[in-house]
Amino acid sequence: MKPVVSRNPVYQQVKTWLTLALAVGVLTFSGAVSAQDLNIIRIGTGSTAGTYFPIGGLIGNAISNPPGSRPCERGGSCGVPGLIAVAQSTGGSLDNIRSVEAGLMEMGLSQADVAYWSYFGTGSFEGDKPRDTLRALANLFPENVHLIARADVGIETLMDLKGKRVSLGGSGSGSQIDARLIMNAFGLRFSDIKIQNLDLEASVAAMVAGDIDAFFLVTGAPALAIQDLAERAPLIFVPIEGPIAEKLAKIFPFFALGQIPAGAYGDNIATPTLDVGAILLGRADMADDLAYGIVRAIWHPNTAPLLANGHPRAKLMKLSGAAKGIGFKFHPGARRYYVEEGVLPDLRLAQVEVPEFVDAPR
Repeated sequence: MKPVVSRNPVYQQVKTWLTLALAVGVLTFSGAVSAQDLNIIRIGTGSTAGTYFPIGGLIGNAISNPPGSRPCERGGSCGVPGLIAVAQSTGGSLDNIRSVEAGLMEMGLSQADVAYWSYFGTGSFEGDKPRDTLRALANLFPENVHLIARADVGIETLMDLKGKRVSLGGSGSGSQIDARLIMNAFGLRFSDIKIQNLDLEASVAAMVAGDIDAFFLVTGAPALAIQDLAERAPLIFVPIEGPIAEKLAKIFPFFALGQIPAGAYGDNIATPTLDVGAILLGRADMADDLAYGIVRAIWHPNTAPLLANGHPRAKLMKLSGAAKGIGFKFHPGARRYYVEEGVLPDLRLAQVEVPEFVDAPR
């Protein structure tokens, strides 16, 4: 499978900007450009076969505005002056949270629920030190909980997973955390299932080889790896629905009822499931003006065509939903922008206590 980066013009643009950065360095040495004019930041994303990586590239493109760029009002970049943002492939949500907290990356994408548990040091992260230096910048788009099964193994509902070989996702991944939470809620005992903890690429390979019957994945449809898998193995997308799914969506601030769209993976039918927000994170010590400029660039009207043409999931990125479904603190710079735009009228964000409906196992 070819990496997404080789197909997407976003990454060609990033390469161009990196080349420009080197050129700026030469100019800086000669005194033509001040070194203070250039700021390079990193965005933690996910697997190149998933959705975070291309979306991270689009965001990087939208917020970058290297020296010498055409002004926004003349059809150029509406990003932060002097900023170059580069998307980096990572292990996903938890990897990004750890990297942002440690200062190894300036921003990262994460499932809203993983960030929520991690921020408070509870639920799935009970006993861990709260990562309360994290700050939300934006809720970007809804991700779908995928439960993908081979069509020839007789799995039509969640309860049909009993006795089957099921990958919950890579260890510590957002997919694994949600899979365990959902299975608990539906009353599935882990001892009744032959559980494996494989990352996305390994799950796809095992499904093709017939070594697993099903796997969980939380990502925004369509994911390139699942599109590829649908051409190599007969698949069914198992619905996650009914009163229990409705209760999960009601009591957890990060869940919502949603669906995997029809035709996202060949001829699949629309499949009810749970959605969880994909959010953009930074640290509390990010400069307020930088955070403000980043979210302003993401939601600038001129950015909308870039997002809409870059990835199907990016078409769902709307300012009206940017401040919803977070459950922990916004960065003050981002919060100021959302208050100005009228999408976050209340500056006092309550810290929601973790409900006790189901366990969220580690």
